[in-house]
Amino acid sequence: MKATIQLVTTSMLMLASSAYAQTAPTDAQIAMIVVTANQVDIDAGKLAETMGSTQEVRDFGRRMVLDHSGVNQQATALVKKLNVTPESGATSASLKKDGDANLAKLKKLEGVAFDRAYLDNEVKYHQAVLDMLNETLIPNAKNAELKTLLVSVRPAFESHLEHAKQLQTKIGN
Repeated sequence: MKATIQLVTTSMLMLASSAYAQTAPTDAQIAMIVVTANQVDIDAGKLAETMGSTQEVRDFGRRMVLDHSGVNQQATALVKKLNVTPESGATSASLKKDGDANLAKLKKLEGVAFDRAYLDNEVKYHQAVLDMLNETLIPNAKNAELKTLLVSVRPAFESHLEHAKQLQTKIGN
């Protein structure tokens, strides 16, 4: 299972790197990446709320739903204000596809196996999103308000990563 999650995360990073090596994303593409990345974690969080075997995992899932829904609300309000229509691209499509594959795998698991797989993915996913924020999204955002939003949500992703790592250690991966 860890190998599968690692493969999904690695493929997401390779796709993002190769796609952006050729062309920097536009603000419209960045907006779609942000919304998609958050929705992927919202969907996984909802699953953890119901399938987590411990209260801590269910609470963490609930926190992911709340926090990432808040970021999506901020992003949606900003693109509406800026009159920008989010534009799909290879990275947002890959995020969605990989997120759907992760959900399908998680739905087949129960108990501690679910918790471990969910937390393993959360650690890898939040690290991948942080890397994408630092290396691609923030440096390529042209609009100052979009860049400010990206910078302002970064600490939440860092906090989520650290919290997921703590739970991962507690559960005993």
